[in-house]
Amino acid sequence: MRRLSRCLLPLALLVPLVLAPAAQAYNDGRGFYGATNDKVVTDSGFILIIFFPLFVFVMSMIQRQLEKRKQARKAAHKALGDPQWHGGW
Repeated sequence: MRRLSRCLLPLALLVPLVLAPAAQAYNDGRGFYGATNDKVVTDSGFILIIFFPLFVFVMSMIQRQLEKRKQARKAAHKALGDPQWHGGW
């Protein structure tokens, strides 16, 4: 096992170094979207500004519903009483 790890560690470090230049040369470094300009960057910024508060709001509403269900379940359990502890000693 040690021998295998001694061989794989240098290989794991060498492969990304060998493949990095080819990855940067693809598509002239423009990425998946293509050439970007100020309008594209501004629009993506506005999308992020809208997304994060909306995400927090939706997750908060989900958490609120889950808390209401939890409290209702606890109240129902309390109203029924805990059957395990009925009686004296």
